[in-house]
Amino acid sequence: MPNIKFRASCRTLTSHAGLSIIGQCFEIAGVDSIDSRFPTTLGMRTSDVIKSYLGLLCLGMSDYDAVENFRRDKPFQQLLTLQKVPSAATLRQRLEKLAANDLQARTATWSTTLLSLIEAPITAETTHVCLDIDTFVMDNSNSKKEGVSRTYQKVDGYTPIAAYLGNEGWCLGLELRPGKQHTMKESNAFLERVLPRAQCLTKQPILLREDSGFDSQAHLALLEQQRQVFADEGRRLDYVVKWNPRGSATADRDTWLAVAADYWEELRPGKRQALWTQTVSIHDDNKTEYVVQRVMRLVERTADGDGQLLLEPDYELEGWWTSLDEAPEAVIKRYQAHATHEQFHSEIKTDLDLERLPSGKFATNDLILHLAQLAYNILRLMGQLGMTGELSPVRHPAKRSMTDHDKVEIVSMENSALARIDYCRIQRSN
Repeated sequence: MPNIKFRASCRTLTSHAGLSIIGQCFEIAGVDSIDSRFPTTLGMRTSDVIKSYLGLLCLGMSDYDAVENFRRDKPFQQLLTLQKVPSAATLRQRLEKLAANDLQARTATWSTTLLSLIEAPITAETTHVCLDIDTFVMDNSNSKKEGVSRTYQKVDGYTPIAAYLGNEGWCLGLELRPGKQHTMKESNAFLERVLPRAQCLTKQPILLREDSGFDSQAHLALLEQQRQVFADEGRRLDYVVKWNPRGSATADRDTWLAVAADYWEELRPGKRQALWTQTVSIHDDNKTEYVVQRVMRLVERTADGDGQLLLEPDYELEGWWTSLDEAPEAVIKRYQAHATHEQFHSEIKTDLDLERLPSGKFATNDLILHLAQLAYNILRLMGQLGMTGELSPVRHPAKRSMTDHDKVEIVSMENSALARIDYCRIQRSN
């Protein structure tokens, strides 16, 4: 057996080296600025409390007790530039106090500041940068937390609302809602908060995509009003919102069949579809009239995919409200890509460990989700800048392999992006 010698090293070792970049992102986002609004209490800076919990979220921990493992962890304190690491009791009490003082309103600017200064890549899908808004379910069954109630997925929990920008999925809004709250309730106000953030980050045309839960005349009227606001500023805003038939698909079947008579096309034996566009008049709460487009698709099946004949035809009617001046097939294809945002919901619930929220108070859990918005964007930023280099694993083997020229360009982009983080951190400190 070889003679192995052990000796003490003067280096500090940590299993969480990524906290160095996370700490720099906190500095760029301006998290320390809250100390001027929320002063030090009992020797503990407010920014230390917030950054400690944000650090836990970035490490995939959401419970208050998880901070106890880092109270004597020097790298955790140094890399996040903390004067002190709070105890679990202090963390819980201070977050509850900050939630009561409406810290949520200040956290929304952190993500836009970070993404703007870093010049985060925002990729368009064809001609538009997509802004996806949707609600999702957080299962908090068997708990007595404030706001937990029956959701549309038949479990007890919350139904927060989120907004994601671009193919990268930058989160521009994440707000908690009671489980039983309808999708449309307060959604107009949420949209009015999110759109200016998207305008700050991209000058490209924006395409808003929403599912049928957002189908209401008041919401469509607001979208038309926002389109006019964008147009007055020389910008472009379009939307695709899934139509909710609310029973009319069955009640007015004969009417729909009569309209579709001129548009039938056979897809296979026993299946045909009709695609067309119609204009519909809607009114807002002030009785103002708007004329909007709706793309319709009616599918008729007289046999299943194996050729088995059905006793009677099966009909499927769908529709999409849209401002796009495109063919029906193109509008439907754009909306189908809306489903990709579901993976972003999953990252919030699993990567940040926020499926079950840690507090029993609704306002505190809402603050935690607002903080999670920044943690989520930091992790996505690190993934965009650090997982696309030459030594990164191949994540899409079906796509063409990179040439040497492609690799040089990617490494160059990665180095310049990391350099931007250092530059922004230096500018912020000056």
